[in-house]
Amino acid sequence: MTRRLTIAIDGPAASGKGTAARMLAQKLDYAYIDTGAMYRAVGLLARQSGLDCFDGGAVGALAARLRFAFHWDGDHLRIFVDGRDLTGAIRAEAAGQDASAVATLPAVRAALLDQQRALAQDGGVVMDGRDIGTVVLPQADLKVYLDASPRERARRRTDELRRRGGSADLDQVFSEISARDHQDRTRATAPLRQADDAILLDTTGLPPSAVLTRLLALVQARLAAS
Repeated sequence: MTRRLTIAIDGPAASGKGTAARMLAQKLDYAYIDTGAMYRAVGLLARQSGLDCFDGGAVGALAARLRFAFHWDGDHLRIFVDGRDLTGAIRAEAAGQDASAVATLPAVRAALLDQQRALAQDGGVVMDGRDIGTVVLPQADLKVYLDASPRERARRRTDELRRRGGSADLDQVFSEISARDHQDRTRATAPLRQADDAILLDTTGLPPSAVLTRLLALVQARLAAS
């Protein structure tokens, strides 16, 4: 029987890691854990509860009470939090900003860390985020860091928001992504960075199918070497 790997995919906002991770998990018939969605959900629910997203005690207590589940709906992954489908709500740009805020809180990260590790303990999982290879799964079988130029990432996010019916402005989205990059990379707790043993994959100009092809080659190489 082919060994089922634990795969960590990290990268900044709109680098393509979510799309790549979903496609890879489906191709390999692995579970897919979207940790960014977990932080977005915490941020969204904190705001809906009237909490300050930088209040570590209050938001950490909220995160500790939540229970997450991921389910495929055809080719789409849906996230349920305490039985509530938040798939659409967490994709608003404001939810992304709140996610970046709550992700700086040690209490929130601690509340989600055990759940994330438990979901990956049996292998056969693709997990993406910003600190998977460095903090959540430091012993992952394969670590990949996806990146793209800031302008390319802003274009992707603008296109995504417009497909959902929004009227996103490219320059504004570029500014928001740049601000989020700075916050993610300079936060004191688990900052965004490439793990020392992660493989860098620049996705600038690459369609999702090409990214998937490269990831599958990395998986096959890792399996062949094990």
